[in-house]
Amino acid sequence: MDGPCRLCLQAQRLLAQRRPHRPFFESFIRALIILCAPLSVVVSSISICDDHWLLADNRLFRLWRFCTASNQTGLHCLQDLSQAHVPRLASGMAVAHSVATLAVGVAILVLELLMVSQVCEDPHSWREWALGSTLFLVSFIFSLRGLLSFLILLRNQVTLIGLTLMFWGKFTASFLFFLNAINAITHFNSITHRWGLPTKF
Repeated sequence: MDGPCRLCLQAQRLLAQRRPHRPFFESFIRALIILCAPLSVVVSSISICDDHWLLADNRLFRLWRFCTASNQTGLHCLQDLSQAHVPRLASGMAVAHSVATLAVGVAILVLELLMVSQVCEDPHSWREWALGSTLFLVSFIFSLRGLLSFLILLRNQVTLIGLTLMFWGKFTASFLFFLNAINAITHFNSITHRWGLPTKF
């Protein structure tokens, strides 16, 4: 075997030796975080699409529509939110719906980054994991902003009994966003500490 080929083989062996191998527990924790990510995305998406969030007396408040219920006509929904006679309801609902939808979009991007980080076992995969962890926190902030906007706008009509399962589903999804972000960041810190990488949260 000539000199250049021998050097190539030696270089490949050195790279293989330097390539870190994740222990089973680390891969298991990453897999759990990645499994929780689509769960939060699915729950949040269902809550936004089926946006029956608040029932107050005979009125149903949704993200884009306002509905009234009666025994004669059933459920009658209006696109004009000004008919609900709630100040700034139309503009506030637009903000709530937009940031809630944006939270789902960011979470989908996070899921892709975490999956790439899980598949690629190299010293640079922690960069994708770090970015995904940060964006998960951003997704939680957007989701919480949508929930708070809805509650503040309808603070005079909100009751614990009136809040529907769809609202609590969205609340659960936001909580999952937060837990995933904290777990991902904590796991990232343990990786950087073990590998001796300089970047930490």
